[in-house]
This record gives sequence, C-alpha cells and structure tokens, in this order.
Amino acid sequence: MKRLILLSGLCTLMALWSCNAGRNGGQDHEHSHDHDIHTEEEHGGTGHSEEEHAAEAGHTDEIVISPEKAAAAGIATETVIPGPFSDVIRTGGQILPAINDEKTLVATTDGIISFSGNYLEGTSVSKSQPVFSILSGNIQDGNRVGKAKVAYETAKAEYERASRLVDDKIVSQKEFARIREAYENSRMAYEALKPNADGTGVQVEAPFDGFIRTISVKEGDFVAMGTPVATVTRNRKMLLKADVSQRYYGKLDEITSAKFVTQYGGRATDIRDLGGRLVSVGRSTSDSSYYIPVTFEFDNNGSVVPGSFAEVWLLTGRRDNVLSVPVSALTEEQGIHFVYLKLDGSCYRKQEVTLGESDGARTEILSGLEPGDNVVTEGAYNVKLASASNVIPAHTHNH
Repeated sequence: MKRLILLSGLCTLMALWSCNAGRNGGQDHEHSHDHDIHTEEEHGGTGHSEEEHAAEAGHTDEIVISPEKAAAAGIATETVIPGPFSDVIRTGGQILPAINDEKTLVATTDGIISFSGNYLEGTSVSKSQPVFSILSGNIQDGNRVGKAKVAYETAKAEYERASRLVDDKIVSQKEFARIREAYENSRMAYEALKPNADGTGVQVEAPFDGFIRTISVKEGDFVAMGTPVATVTRNRKMLLKADVSQRYYGKLDEITSAKFVTQYGGRATDIRDLGGRLVSVGRSTSDSSYYIPVTFEFDNNGSVVPGSFAEVWLLTGRRDNVLSVPVSALTEEQGIHFVYLKLDGSCYRKQEVTLGESDGARTEILSGLEPGDNVVTEGAYNVKLASASNVIPAHTHNH
C-alpha cells in the first residue's frame, strides 16, 4: 500500500515539472520572437539583407569629414586634368648676389678703423653716406690726409700765381704746363682720400643705396691700403647657381628654367615667377669641382637670403598629357605613396599612387589616378588623421 502511495506522488511531481518546463519554453520562445520583431521594427521592419551588409563592407575605407570641419582644417581640392610637364634634372645650388648688385668697400689708405655710426650687418645705407673713417694721425707716417691737403693747397697756390703770370710771359708755357700738372695730380690725390668732416682721416662711403651685407673689421683695427672692410649690396638682383653633374652634360642645352626651395622657404619657387632668366651654362669644370655650373638671374622679392643653399630642379624637355598633383597632396607610409580623393561633400577615400618625376612643385602620377578625380591638395595630413580616428561617424553616402 505504501509503495502505491509513493509511486503516485512521484508521478504527480514529474507531471508538474513537465508542465512548468513547457510553460517556460513557451515564454522563451515568445521572448525570442518578440526580440526579432523589435529588431525588425528598428530597421524599418525588414532587417538587413546580405547584399546590404556587403555594400556596407565595401565602404569601410571611406573617411567622413563634415564640410564645416574641412573648412576649419584648411582642406582644399583640385580636379586632376592632363597637362604639360617638364623633364627634370634634380641637383643643389646656392643663392648669390648679382655681379653688379654688390660692391666691396676697401681701405683707401693705411690707418685705424673708426665707425662713422652704429653700423651692423643688414643696416640700410644711402649713396655717399659715410660708413667708416680711417685715421692715420697716430701711425709712423703721420696724418696722410693732412699731408695730402698741404700738398694740394701748395700746388693750388702755385697754379693760381702762374696763371696770372703766363700771359705776361713771366712764366713760360712749358713751366706753366708743369705747374698745372702738379696741381691736378695733388688735387686728385687729396680728393681720392675723401677726408672726413673734421679732416682727421679718410672717409669710406656707401657706393649706392642698399644694405651692409658683411663687415670685415672692428672698431680700432689697423688696415693697410686695399684691405676689404665691408660689402654693400642693393639686394635687388640675385643669382641661382646650380651645380650639375657631368653625366647631364648632353642635356645642358635643353635647360629652359628652374625651380628651387631653400631650407627656410617651405615650397618650391618657379624662377620665372621672379622675373628669372637663364644667364649662362658652363662648358667645363674647375679643378676643385666635379660639377658644371648653370646660372640664373632673378629679382629678389625679399624672400631669399644671399649665400643660402637651395635644392634645385632644372627644367628641360616638355611632355604633354601628363597627370600630376601638387607635392602637398602626397602622403607616404612605409615607402608607399597615397593621395586622398574627395568623393562628395563630406566623404574622402585614401588612394595609393605610383610616382614619376617631380619638379619640386608638382609630381607626375604614373598610376592610381584618372582624369576628373578630385584630389585633396591642402590639408591632406588632416584627412590622414581623420582616417585614423576611432570616432568617425557612420556614413550614408550612396554610389
């Protein structure tokens, strides 16, 4: 009897457990079903198809930058159009003053240097403005200016006396000619010394309006006649002297122009934009150099410093229908070069390119671009930073 009661209880418990399990399973199923419906409602009631997921995966290389942020970052673009491009000889060179645009001041006598003002390198000067005085009163030969003045005044008095007597035949024509010669020589010798205001020394003047480029002496230095003391330049004309390897000798006659960039210039400058022209092409090398000089002359607009070194691109033959982009459009990663294409108002894409020649300002593109592509030319680095950001918003661009 007890066995029947125990067996009946176990059957009742198993029935209750089976009922609860069925009820819970139904709830789980209903919850899963409700979740599926909720997900479909969030996505327009249809969910994502496999084609749409594939399309989204195809846009993962796109970079989104709003027009406002692009303007703030200075991002600018250019449409790629085939055009002329010059062959290039890349070399180095130096910026020099033009030959007729600079003059060296030299000591016209022996003596002690005395500055006529607070002159430094870069100080502007006017024509005939006193720069130095050379004092000779304390050296062995005495005051040369004073001696020259005495000789000049003595010869002048003798000439004036003879001028009054020559008509009366008291002084012969031959004697008068000798006196006049002595007077002219002493006058030129005295005036050539250019005495300073107080007559104590020789005055060295600026030859023209310009700037003091270099000063080779200090206050109180002793200088001998002919010693360079300073250099004055107009700073209006400059020379670009490029050093060309001998292997390009056969292409020297093809050189038409040049572009250059200095360490402080930032971007390459076309010498034609500065009124530049080819002045000379060397036909030999010096004993101390392996290179052949090619020289251009151009107007100085104040952006270059005489004596500075430059990277030079010499332009030779011209080719047409070449795709090129500004140098500022290029970025590089591990030896591979890229540009950034603008696809629409807020969408950009990174594009690998193969480079050809560069003239310092633009670079030839051999592959990776097509005519009509819109390439970022300013702010490419900012686009690169945006591509590495983890907070790029979702993109809704349609192709």
